[in-house]
Amino acid sequence: MNTPCNAAETHTVFNQPPPLDPYNLFTTDTALREALQQAPVQWAETQLNDYGYLSGHTLFSAGFLANENMPQFHSHDRFGHRMDQVAFHPAYHQLMQTAIEHGLPSSPWQTPQPGAHVARAAMMYLHNQVEAGSCCPLTMTFAAVPAIRHQPDIAAHWLPLITARHYDPANKPWFEKPGVTIGMAMTEKQGGTDVRANTTRARPLGQSGPGQLYALTGHKWFCSAPMSDAFLVLAQTDKGLSCFLLPRWREDGQRNGFYIQRLKDKLGNRSNASSEVEFREAHAWLVGEEGRGVATIIDMVALTRFDCITGSAALMRQAVAQAVHHCSHRQVCGKVLTDHPLIQNVLADLALESEAALAFSLRIAQSLDHPDDEQEQLFCRIATAIGKYWVCKRAPGHINEAQECLGGAGYVEESILPRLYREAPVNSIWEGSGNVQCLDILRAMQRQPDSLEAVFAELEKTAGTDPQLGQYITTLKKDLVNTSNFHYEARRLVEKLAICLQGSLLLQTGNALVADAFLRARLQPEGLAYGTLPTGIPCTQLIERTRPL
Repeated sequence: MNTPCNAAETHTVFNQPPPLDPYNLFTTDTALREALQQAPVQWAETQLNDYGYLSGHTLFSAGFLANENMPQFHSHDRFGHRMDQVAFHPAYHQLMQTAIEHGLPSSPWQTPQPGAHVARAAMMYLHNQVEAGSCCPLTMTFAAVPAIRHQPDIAAHWLPLITARHYDPANKPWFEKPGVTIGMAMTEKQGGTDVRANTTRARPLGQSGPGQLYALTGHKWFCSAPMSDAFLVLAQTDKGLSCFLLPRWREDGQRNGFYIQRLKDKLGNRSNASSEVEFREAHAWLVGEEGRGVATIIDMVALTRFDCITGSAALMRQAVAQAVHHCSHRQVCGKVLTDHPLIQNVLADLALESEAALAFSLRIAQSLDHPDDEQEQLFCRIATAIGKYWVCKRAPGHINEAQECLGGAGYVEESILPRLYREAPVNSIWEGSGNVQCLDILRAMQRQPDSLEAVFAELEKTAGTDPQLGQYITTLKKDLVNTSNFHYEARRLVEKLAICLQGSLLLQTGNALVADAFLRARLQPEGLAYGTLPTGIPCTQLIERTRPL
């Protein structure tokens, strides 16, 4: 009889980092906690601490499950009845329920108070780190509120449900639920970003005009979260492109003419269903004036763009946290990786980029907390487009560099890094790609020149504190005097605006170590890749700030 022999074992496992999770994503994030000291959010400390704990414990594992078990589309039931349902794994519902019960899509509208948008952005920052797919319907539900407010009679029925902290995924009429979620469908095959080319038609079922019921016939090429209870959509009337609220169930309790054609097989964002849909005489209410659809829905678009910035910043934070944790425990050539100068250069550079992205996001959130301040709204108008272009574009390369820090382990699905990497590009694509953001900035400069002045007013707060930044701002002002070649040079100029703003915001946050390092690294870069910081940057201190445990 053969007996097991310990000598048959070929090796023991050593020089591997311990698991990072579970941990509290809020209490271990020095940059986030410092940044929040600049806003009146002390009242949210307990809530943020609780959500940081939930994110790093139960939601972290739910994020993996939701992505391993993707949504499934069922067009018909077993008896042949059309039902157009998307089935999600229980982990996805857990993520949605937890987020909604903690007010991620509703808190600033439900309880407006100083710092409400900043606190909510911080909550989304935590949630995005563990599962970004569920953030899509959370964002759309949040962002729909200002657009629906354009139509008070519709808002009276819908807003109490949109802002309720109840999640009900059942496939039943919206008026039978304690809370609802909202989606959005604008783009069509032939137009994409050019929504003026939309062909979906809307005809009044009785009287025409704001708040009235119409029947929509057409298609949408991208409709994310198709199990939402209603969607803000664009369709053509006799007066032009108009905005409508289209529910999945009609007002008489029957299924609406809303048909899911298929789910998109996406690179990332896989826990969230995105679909192609068709409308066949689908009932929908006109929101706002006929022919003013873009002007009506743009409030929703602006807020979804803002959440793209926050989402990208969150992905970057989780990526650098994973990289620093790994390198703090892994030994190479007799030393822990974080003791090697070259990896210090890389990690510190990643940390700087992460902190700058967070600062940008929270500053826009501060402007959202001042809806009656014209200067703040002008700043928000153009800063959102700048941040959407720059922060979202920086995320994929940033996360790939973090993967390199783990070597082959960073490319394996047991780590969260492959999911973060797949997730990152979507924020630069959805709600207008990079070129769209640049052209939007040009449009704002031409139609609302005061919006660019608001950005420079923000920069002037710190221009005198750093000579290099002051000179950079002066040169940038001269570059923007003549916009005749802006269509060609836009990306270069917007990049400079973004870096200026990030440096200025880091100075305002008050951590001189971080701000000085960022300005030295970004205003006169010595290399193009991450890990090319100039000599003298306090890498060890920057890495220590980023350490998650």
